[in-house]
Amino acid sequence: MSCPTHRRPEYRKINKDLFVLTYGALVAQLCKDYEKDEDVNKYLDKMGYGIGTRLVEDFLARSCVGRCHSYSEITDIIAQVAFKMYLGITPSVTCNNSSRNEFSLILDKNPLVEFVEELPAGRSSLCYCNLLCGIIRGALEMTHTTELTHNQTISGGHSKGPFVQEQAYFY
Repeated sequence: MSCPTHRRPEYRKINKDLFVLTYGALVAQLCKDYEKDEDVNKYLDKMGYGIGTRLVEDFLARSCVGRCHSYSEITDIIAQVAFKMYLGITPSVTCNNSSRNEFSLILDKNPLVEFVEELPAGRSSLCYCNLLCGIIRGALEMTHTTELTHNQTISGGHSKGPFVQEQAYFY
């Protein structure tokens, strides 16, 4: 008998377009299931949190990043490595205060809204991309950096379609 060899697990990537379309259908169904935008936002955040708590393990295994020692390092890793790895984009990072503990991730192109023309009527307070906040919050909590996740929002302009730019604030 031979010993089983220890191989690194094989990771399958889902097609980005399939994910984006599936996400749009999910949000549409949640809008049908819940009357209040706040309930949809909470559900998307909760889903994202669950994804983030599991995704961080995959991220750490695949990215080989070391331990971060500051808020700005963590933010740069999220922007330059994690977003690129999983969404194929690299948000720009801006620091929002002199204490260097409040940052914005600015998504010039958000793949989650690629096929979205407009939000459903009467859903002005819907945070369509709230899943991303939950993912970041879940991942940071699993790496014991929960002090970063006190306040996260994702907002966007409405000049061309529903979102031209996305920002994630956390401090």
